[in-house]
Amino acid sequence: MRSLFLLAALPLAASVHAADPDAYRIRNAADLVYICSTPSSAPDHATATAFCHGVLAGAYNYYAASTAEADRFVCVPDPAPTRSKVAGDFVAWANARPQFMKSGAIDTLFRFAAEAFPCRK
Repeated sequence: MRSLFLLAALPLAASVHAADPDAYRIRNAADLVYICSTPSSAPDHATATAFCHGVLAGAYNYYAASTAEADRFVCVPDPAPTRSKVAGDFVAWANARPQFMKSGAIDTLFRFAAEAFPCRK
């Protein structure tokens, strides 16, 4: 009987920890800034940080894979800054430029990256 109760409780326990899918929907730069600036005291800080870092790394890696080196306008230095540093710098940069908050998140991310990591040609 006890194992039957535990099996019945598993779906309920899993749903308690499920994130609201709208909490991580990126419609514009403001949404990405909001997620990337989730305070460490928030219960979903680890999830938000991982999501933010995934967006940043995914966008850059796609750019690097799809853009010939000679055509790049963003060039990350070696050694590369940490994802946390880039996320924090992006948030600060975007908050200082509210005119971009309704623009596309990735477009705004690359505006920042072009200023922070310009290619030296």
